[in-house]
Amino acid sequence: MGCDRFGRRIVFLASLVLATGLGAGEALAASFPALLALRLLHGGALAGASLSLYVARLELCDPPHRLTFSMGASLFSVAGTLLLPGLALLAQDWRLLQGLSALATGLLLLFWGFPTLFPESPCWLLATGQLAQARKILWHFAEASGVDPENTSEDESSLAAELDMLSAGSPQPQHYWVLELWHTRITWRNGLILGFSSLVGGGIRASFLQRLVPREPAFYGPYFLGAGLEVAATIFLLLTVDRWGRRLVLLLGTLVMGLMSLLLLSGAQYLPGWTVLSLSVLGLLASQAVSTLSSLFAAEIFPTVIRGAGLGLVLGAGFLGQAATPLADMHGRRGFFLQHVVFASFAILALLCVLLLPESRGRGLPQSLQDADRLRRSPLLRGRPRQDLLPLLPPSHCRSQPLLVQEG
Repeated sequence: MGCDRFGRRIVFLASLVLATGLGAGEALAASFPALLALRLLHGGALAGASLSLYVARLELCDPPHRLTFSMGASLFSVAGTLLLPGLALLAQDWRLLQGLSALATGLLLLFWGFPTLFPESPCWLLATGQLAQARKILWHFAEASGVDPENTSEDESSLAAELDMLSAGSPQPQHYWVLELWHTRITWRNGLILGFSSLVGGGIRASFLQRLVPREPAFYGPYFLGAGLEVAATIFLLLTVDRWGRRLVLLLGTLVMGLMSLLLLSGAQYLPGWTVLSLSVLGLLASQAVSTLSSLFAAEIFPTVIRGAGLGLVLGAGFLGQAATPLADMHGRRGFFLQHVVFASFAILALLCVLLLPESRGRGLPQSLQDADRLRRSPLLRGRPRQDLLPLLPPSHCRSQPLLVQEG
């Protein structure tokens, strides 16, 4: 909720400061309880930085490039995951490794002194009524793009007019809490469905990994296997989501995930080993794709005024599902079987719920709670929707100019 209240940039930098200090404290921790407490706080700080960065990146992209930049960032994250064991091998000491990690986080604080490298989201500033700051950032964007707002052609006159409107008046900033979702008609339901999909995608992953990894796994075997399949899932989403749509790909991923889970649950003992291996790989790949796409989908359908809190709840549901992994070891195989049955049933239920979601491909991000409620469920199979070409200002600020193109 912090990035919805104080801004994306402030929360990102504050989280980096906390993560750097806590990481250095971990390297100097003298006892296990102190290390455990610092580790817990460090994880929370890194989660805040990742969340604010994800939201800010999404809001700075236009609709045709949102998927590319989001999946590109996911690939960079997986690259860091793959490089971490090599860094640990070079360091040979966990305190030194933790110190290097804190140093790397501290280097990102260079964003503090260079606001142009990571500006505040103008989308958030406009949605919360901070018009003067939004005007400065948008003016800088126009100049950096080679467009002079003071000397524009007739085709670009709307840009100068909208920027001038931002300087008129100084309304009080308006902030919203995530609890106001309960006053919406559709947005709370969409968020609940995507949170449930993220929960299933994170929780069912252990069922597939349990069949892929032998009883005595090789060192870092599950680690590299999960990272490699995450790369494959990200590339799959990059190639299909803009072509087929968010809802259809999420539906297919949930279908494959549930189908593979049911097949393994009912006939694993009767199938040959290579078949079980193939089904497990497909199921794990689908679960990775569902988790990643649920996060992107949620960020696109939650309104700007509560996007950080809404996305945080969806991501938290995914981590909650992953936290159920140790239950598979309870009482031998009984815990694993029970967990597999529960999440396989959840996957079938999630398959039905995904049909109720709207399609966000090619649409502008909703700014207010009312805008998010206007996202209606559309036919599942249809042509590519027209791209939204909305002005910089929401309709309430445009007193003299109507919307260029109404939403189809």
